[in-house]
Amino acid sequence: MTDSARDLGVVIDSCLTMADHVSAICRSGYFQLRQLRPVARSLTADAAKTIVHAFVACRLDYCNSLLHSITDSLFRRLQSIQNAAVRLITGTRRRDDITAVLRDLHWLPVRRRVDYKLALLVYKSLHGLSLHGLAPPYLADDCILASSDKFRRRRRRLRSADVDTCIVPRTRTRFSDRSFSADGPRIWNSLPPELRQPDIELGEFRRLLKTFVFVIGTAETAAHWCGDFVIMAPGTSGPHHLQLQSAGYSEAA
Repeated sequence: MTDSARDLGVVIDSCLTMADHVSAICRSGYFQLRQLRPVARSLTADAAKTIVHAFVACRLDYCNSLLHSITDSLFRRLQSIQNAAVRLITGTRRRDDITAVLRDLHWLPVRRRVDYKLALLVYKSLHGLSLHGLAPPYLADDCILASSDKFRRRRRRLRSADVDTCIVPRTRTRFSDRSFSADGPRIWNSLPPELRQPDIELGEFRRLLKTFVFVIGTAETAAHWCGDFVIMAPGTSGPHHLQLQSAGYSEAA
């Protein structure tokens, strides 16, 4: 008997904590960083960033939607990999503030990269992109808008049907809370109304979502002022006042 198994590069443990998978990512990430350290010193910042993306960041992003709602300690281990990669690129010392460096590079923290991936999967599922191979068809069955005919035939019309929110199913266990059918709609409903418009294009959605998640990820308090708009962190009260077009963040994460 074994306590873990590997499937498509993802290590799944018997308790579904994803601790073994995080350990595998950390081992591989630190190994790659040790191999890149002598080379990075002779490269430009842009070249070093490209190499780190190819050998380290891709490991943090691979199947990272499975890491949503894991424990904070596991997220801190993954964040330490990204912090080490940033220091390798920029030459930042260990005692320097890494949050400001991440902001300058326009890199999302690991936890927010997971949120970004999950929200993007929900968008593709809701907009029929599963038919074009951009999202698995079985995910589309887990994302149902309150305004959809499929839901209205079964239930009475809700006030939330006018704001493009998804139906969040009731769950009874912590494992059920981490499933895509529950976490995906919950992430979608936490987005501001401007990002949940039915006619928004994929490219525009990615750009605005990156800006929204970036500001949430770098905010130190629940409400963060940035230019001429205010973004409230998910779970706080109050509307989202957004003019995301004014923020010029790059698309590359």
